[in-house]
Amino acid sequence: MTHKPIRKAIFPVAGLGTRFLPATKAMPKEMLTIVDRPIIQRVVDEAREAGIEHFIFVTGRNKGVIEDHFDRQAELEMILEKKGKHDVIKQLNDLLPGPGQTSFTRQQEPLGLGHAVWCARELVGNEPFALLLPDMLTQSPGDSCLKQMINNYNEKGGNIIGVEEVADSETDQYGIVSIKKGAENCWPITGMVEKPPLGTAPSNLMIMGRYILQPEIFSILKDQRKGAGNEIQLTDAMHSLMEMQDFHAVKHNGMSFDCGSRVGFLTANVAFALASPDLRNDFAKELRNLLDNLTSQAAE
Repeated sequence: MTHKPIRKAIFPVAGLGTRFLPATKAMPKEMLTIVDRPIIQRVVDEAREAGIEHFIFVTGRNKGVIEDHFDRQAELEMILEKKGKHDVIKQLNDLLPGPGQTSFTRQQEPLGLGHAVWCARELVGNEPFALLLPDMLTQSPGDSCLKQMINNYNEKGGNIIGVEEVADSETDQYGIVSIKKGAENCWPITGMVEKPPLGTAPSNLMIMGRYILQPEIFSILKDQRKGAGNEIQLTDAMHSLMEMQDFHAVKHNGMSFDCGSRVGFLTANVAFALASPDLRNDFAKELRNLLDNLTSQAAE
């Protein structure tokens, strides 16, 4: 059976990033860098690798720099051209989506993830779409996380949620899915629960901020009542959609990093630096020296 292709992706980037103040006082949290690229650039890179053609950003106040980042800078290119840095110009331009491939819409009020998704309804239209939360970065040995999900969508259709295993002692920190047995690393979802109390989680599979959703979610979100945190919750709308359509969980073959937390952000920097061929050896050496020094100081 042929399913409508996943051509569009939504990136909700309206959050304030208060956990990173004062760094995010004048700079969006999505523009904090992981090694040499902003967080949002790495998430867009994942989507491009998966074949996404149209990138939809749901922004808020003081987020104009994100739009500027995905645009050409004539003055910078002129300076680089004069210095003969043609390879740098090419690198910068290669990172940009093509003309007409980016759209920006505003979420005027912080009413939750469900509301942010609903704000993109006119740009998505009547077709399935991907949703990538920029707080979550993924690192995969082969296909990107979203590409793995699209591969399963092309086979099964419906709605797909990216999941990852967490320790049983951490299930109370995440949204958790309940599943039925299915193919390896892809299972029918029977339910979802947000941050269940320890010992009550239906599985150890956390929802990791990657989704493929059918457009019927928009009509549900239109009338969705506010839920936890007095916000319009996407999970509540997905519960309603599950009554009409299939959901599958795809286990990501790789690692994810919660860059909404300081520890996750720092861990992501280390992981991506160690994965960079031109940084790996020197950076690993400096890390070992640092850890040796800290160990010596602790022993004194």
